[in-house]
Amino acid sequence: MDIYIYEMLLNSRIGIYLSYCFRHMSVQGAKFIGAGIATVSLAGSGIGIGIVFSSLITAVARNPSLAKQLFVYTILGFALTEAIALFGLMVGFLILFGF
Repeated sequence: MDIYIYEMLLNSRIGIYLSYCFRHMSVQGAKFIGAGIATVSLAGSGIGIGIVFSSLITAVARNPSLAKQLFVYTILGFALTEAIALFGLMVGFLILFGF
């Protein structure tokens, strides 16, 4: 399947340009591009953390008696969302310094 996609790209005009770019790209440049793409997860994590805490504020405003229980769930959601960001950051560092 990958060979078919590669041949299809080579036969198109964009594929000819990409093929030229990939042949003349340095390894260090490819590492920088890969690390930049890997760290896009940091933006998603920031959005996720904002959603988690905005949901906490909304839930506490609706039912203040559940504030302690909701805060525990919020911290769990924060930790899981932050773990995704750390995985993305780790992949970015592995691409830059590991290979």
